[in-house]
Amino acid sequence: MDSLTPENSPVLVPSERPTRRHVWKFWGTALWGLFAFAALFAGQALVLGYEVLRNGGTADLAETIRAAAGSGLTLSLSVVMGLPAVAAALWLAIRFTDTSFSDYLGLRRTSPKYLLIGILGLLGVIAIWEMMSSLIGHETSPSFMVDVLKSARSDGALWLLILAFCVAAPASEEFFARGFLYRGWSESRLGPVGAIVLSSLVWTGLHLQYDWYFFGEVFTLGLWFGYLRYRSGSTLLTIVLHGLNNLAAVVQTIWLAGQG
Repeated sequence: MDSLTPENSPVLVPSERPTRRHVWKFWGTALWGLFAFAALFAGQALVLGYEVLRNGGTADLAETIRAAAGSGLTLSLSVVMGLPAVAAALWLAIRFTDTSFSDYLGLRRTSPKYLLIGILGLLGVIAIWEMMSSLIGHETSPSFMVDVLKSARSDGALWLLILAFCVAAPASEEFFARGFLYRGWSESRLGPVGAIVLSSLVWTGLHLQYDWYFFGEVFTLGLWFGYLRYRSGSTLLTIVLHGLNNLAAVVQTIWLAGQG
C-alpha cells in the first residue's frame, strides 16, 4: 500500500483538517430523523415479527398479528427494544458532527426550579384536557390500553409494562424529538419556536394508535416539553416529565381496569 502513497504527500496539521459540522441543520436533521424513526420502528417491529412467526402456524396470520399487537407482554418488549435501536441510529448521526452524543441531545441535569416549573405545567396541561374530556364526554384513557394492561397483568408482566411505558418510551421518544430533532431544527432558519412546533408535530405523529382527542393532548404536551427544552437546555428534564406523565396514565389505566 506504501507504493500508492505520494512520496511527498503533505502532512496535515490540525488547522488544515476538514472542519466537521457542529450540528445537522434542517434537511440533515430531517433525513437522519427519518433514519432514526425507521430504526425505532424496526426495533419495535422485531419483537412483534418474532411473535407472529412463532405463532404463525397456529392461526390465521391477520388474527395472529392482532393478538400479538394486543398482548401486554409483546407490546412492552416491543417498546423496550425501540430504545437501543433509536439510540444507536442517533449515535451514528451524531458521529458525523464535532459534538458529543450527550451534548448534542441535551443530556444534562437541570435546576430544581425548572423541575418544579415543569411538573406544575404538566399538571396544568393534564387538568385542562381532563376538564375538556368531561365537557365533551370523551374517554380519559384509550380503551385499548385497558385491554393491554389486563393482558400484561395476566402474563405477570405488569412490571415490564410500567418499565416500558414510563422509562423506555420516554427516553427513546425524547432522544428523538426534543433531543435530536429540536437541536438541529432550532439552529436552522426555523429557530427555537419553529423547532418546538415542528418537533411536537412529528412526535404527535408517532402516536398513530390514538384518536384526534389524544392527538391534541400529545401535541400540547409536546409544546410544553419543547418550551422546557428551550429554556432549560435539558432533555433529561423532559424525559423525567414524560415518564411522570406516562406513569400517571398507567396508574389511571390500572384504576380503570379495576373498575371494569
